Amino acid sequence: MRESAKIQRTAGLIDRTEMGILRAVSSTRASRFMSLPAAVDCIVSAKWIIPVVPAGKVFRDCSLVINQGCIESIHPTDGVLQEYAPRQHIDLPQHVLMPGLVNAHTHAAMSLLRGYADDQPLMRWLKDHIWPAEKRWVDTEFVHDGTQLALAEMLRTGTTCFSDMYFFPEVTAAAVHHAGLRAQITFPVMDFASNWAKDADDYIHKGLMLRDDYRSHPRIRIGFGPHAGYTVADAPLKRIAMLAEELQAPVHIHLHETASEVLQAVDATGSRPIERLLDLGVLTPLTQCVHMTQLSDRDLDLLQQSGASVVHCPESNLKLASGICPVQRLLDLGINVALGTDGAASNNDLDMFGEMTTAALLGKVAARDATALPAWQILHMATLGGAKVLGLDSQIGSLEVGKAADVIAVRLDETDIAPLYDLISHLIYSNRRSRVTHAWVDGKILLQDGQLTTLNSAELRSRALLWQDRIKPPAEPELPL
Repeated sequence: MRESAKIQRTAGLIDRTEMGILRAVSSTRASRFMSLPAAVDCIVSAKWIIPVVPAGKVFRDCSLVINQGCIESIHPTDGVLQEYAPRQHIDLPQHVLMPGLVNAHTHAAMSLLRGYADDQPLMRWLKDHIWPAEKRWVDTEFVHDGTQLALAEMLRTGTTCFSDMYFFPEVTAAAVHHAGLRAQITFPVMDFASNWAKDADDYIHKGLMLRDDYRSHPRIRIGFGPHAGYTVADAPLKRIAMLAEELQAPVHIHLHETASEVLQAVDATGSRPIERLLDLGVLTPLTQCVHMTQLSDRDLDLLQQSGASVVHCPESNLKLASGICPVQRLLDLGINVALGTDGAASNNDLDMFGEMTTAALLGKVAARDATALPAWQILHMATLGGAKVLGLDSQIGSLEVGKAADVIAVRLDETDIAPLYDLISHLIYSNRRSRVTHAWVDGKILLQDGQLTTLNSAELRSRALLWQDRIKPPAEPELPL
């Protein structure tokens, strides 16, 4: 009866049928039946909570109860301290709590190449600028410093989990481990040599050793990262397909990024890239297809039948003039779609709130329908949808009892976003990255009142400026008369 009264006092925001989602009887709650508050690690009270599940739901004046790194319950703030005795109680009266964002495609270390070669088409950007710069500069120090810089930016903009593909992935993994974020790290595979490996077999060998090192890590998952169809031959792709199936490891690949990529593949092999992946056994539910701007009806059918997922990177695709992913069509076919920023060298930031805004606006133009990709759908893509693509949806992506406490807080009391009629709409269309004030991963606070707790901002800036002095950007293109 006491619970029922508390539910009713929330003015209908939480009803009886939802209490199964909001709370679970656990060992920590046993003391409740003796009228003693249950000891928990932390309670965060906020003006709003967006759990993502149920879809579109917003709870007002509720508290998130965290214990042993997991979500214990969502409880009306009125009376929460009668039920729980927290070791820490954080009151955020002008904030919304929501799941940490999932950036499903990055090249984190490339933050050190932010703005290095802008305003170039993809293949010229890669061949004439990025690949030569990487050959000259990329080593363990570069990846360590660039990754830490990226982690700081992602935390400050609300990302708590990301997927990465870059050289020296063992350095990236170590940086993630020490900073406390959650990540899927896919080791690159290409036919040609880099500063990390000499050929496809070497990439795979080193990557499998890394996977063994992190096999039991609670926050880091290692997968295969064949760069693209045009950089990996049939034999290593077949081997990746076999190993991925055997190990149940993800396969993360750039695919159908540009029209020229597709046309060149047809000329070289007689097949579109996605058809080739299917023939080689690579296209499966474990496959994460990044970009996918050039899709025929046949391509869509293959995606749907394979169970593969898509990672949409709208800002990078726009900046490189690669094309537009038909996101609404993918969703209508039941294909799971996540959002990614791509690397800061082609975006030029890792801000998922900005990516959500761009994805929402671009999706409506692509579908020629103002109702396409509504705000709640975009938020889902950046949270639970991203978690599903990475195979982590049972652990993160929504604020549900038993899931990991990967949470962010966003302050929404500034004048420039008032009035506030629709909270989710505001987060997608009116929010700015600077409003993220707190971030937790596994219940550990990594951003507190806008300050990083596991990374040194001053040191990161100093290291970035040292790299700026070392690396000279390409010459400015001549302007037409």
